Amino acid sequence: MEFTLLQKISIYALPVIFAITVHEAAHGYAARYFGDMTAAAAGRITLNPLKHIDPIGTLLVPAFTMLAGGILFGWAKPVPVDFSRLHNPKRDMLWVAAAGPASNLVMAVLWAIALSFSANAGQFAVPLAYMAQAGIMINIVLMVLNLLPLPPLDGGRIAVSLLPHHLAVKFAELERYGFIILIVLLFTGILSQIMQPFIAGSLRVLSWLFG
Repeated sequence: MEFTLLQKISIYALPVIFAITVHEAAHGYAARYFGDMTAAAAGRITLNPLKHIDPIGTLLVPAFTMLAGGILFGWAKPVPVDFSRLHNPKRDMLWVAAAGPASNLVMAVLWAIALSFSANAGQFAVPLAYMAQAGIMINIVLMVLNLLPLPPLDGGRIAVSLLPHHLAVKFAELERYGFIILIVLLFTGILSQIMQPFIAGSLRVLSWLFG
């Protein structure tokens, strides 16, 4: 079924905002739990999307990649975390980083449950089904993207936490080039090739569980 631009925005807007807002808030909640109050002091431990939205990364870039037919790509304003303030910086970095992708997995499951019940939603059945499908895809894409082992992505931080100290220090130095590497991978199509098998596998599991 073909959608107009306005219809696409209507379907994707809520899932995108939820996915990015909850992802960033999850980092803040995890950081506070493990001892760092930086995000709390900055007022970023909140589900208010206005605190997390980046006009370019949350609105323009996702809209462009969606209309271009590529993998949905975007970002929010990162929640500030001072890893040195965590109870055990190297260990707890893993849990703070993993909180974001974990929240996307939970949201994908919730959207899958919504999809399974959408047929009983009466006049809202069709729009709910399309929105739920969008929510599943958006959250799976964000989860897989953020788990890539490239600083400053969450997967990069997880890798830094798991690597021996001398290797972790060297690997963390990639962070200054991480965004450039990511953009190059995106526009060369390599990023899509890397992510697609993991996205497809995740969708198959959700379909098996809730289909």
